[in-house]
Amino acid sequence: MNNDPVFTDLIAWFSDPTRIGVVVRALVYVIAGIVLARGARYAVRRTANTLSPQQKQLLSRIAYYGILTLFFVSALRQFGFDFTVLLGAAGIVTLAIGFASQTSASNLISGLFLVLERVVQIGDIVTVDDVTGEVLTVDLLSTKIRTFDNLLVRIPNETMVKARITTLNRLPIRRVDLRVGVAYHSDLGLVQRTLFEVAHANPLCLDEPAPLLISMGFGDSSIDYQLSVWAKTEQFLAVRNSVTREVKEAFDAVGIEIPFPQRVLHGGAEPVGIRMPLPDATDMDGPEENEAPGPS
Repeated sequence: MNNDPVFTDLIAWFSDPTRIGVVVRALVYVIAGIVLARGARYAVRRTANTLSPQQKQLLSRIAYYGILTLFFVSALRQFGFDFTVLLGAAGIVTLAIGFASQTSASNLISGLFLVLERVVQIGDIVTVDDVTGEVLTVDLLSTKIRTFDNLLVRIPNETMVKARITTLNRLPIRRVDLRVGVAYHSDLGLVQRTLFEVAHANPLCLDEPAPLLISMGFGDSSIDYQLSVWAKTEQFLAVRNSVTREVKEAFDAVGIEIPFPQRVLHGGAEPVGIRMPLPDATDMDGPEENEAPGPS
């Protein structure tokens, strides 16, 4: 027979029929709270069609934990807990924690602004400072971004609010800009016609807005142009790659030269890395009779 006073008190407490009813009611509150909290979370995610994904996520969390807290407090009150004193103490503790964690509070408020303003949404492709990737979550304290090389970057919400954010896929169409240079002796009329033909022949380039050709001026070794075409956002990379290839093929077909800078490296007295021209066929038989051979 166990004579431990604690064990004896527990046996006596549970032996009282009124206490058993308290335990049963407390368990009912906890189970009901879990069921209702999950139901509210599911309802918010399924019925709030006008909300963005991050707003659904935030509202579902508030509903879940709010209902769960209310039922858990009700369950504790069945055991005689008085929360009046605890609420006063909680206010003092909350104030102290607020002063001690100003950064977290700032991130929390910034997260609410991000969600309510819809600055970024789940699935957006964004550039934040020097980070570009897909937005995975917008939590209360931070935003998580997956880069294109599959790295997870956590950015505090306070930084997100202060940073310059560029969203790459929010709008339905984007402009593709291609810089190209042609040699100074090129026929500029032919160059312009060729570039427009490439733009109109590509099936991924939109007719409206129409393609645009801008003269960028005289470069060091070329006359520079910018060919701008419009494409659907999801086809941006495909258009950029295909137009680059097609411009090169079209220039080769009509004989337009794309110049590039050439450099000569000198090592001491003689140039290094210069390929000498091959001798003519008449020089392969040796020097003529009246020509003195060169130095060996």
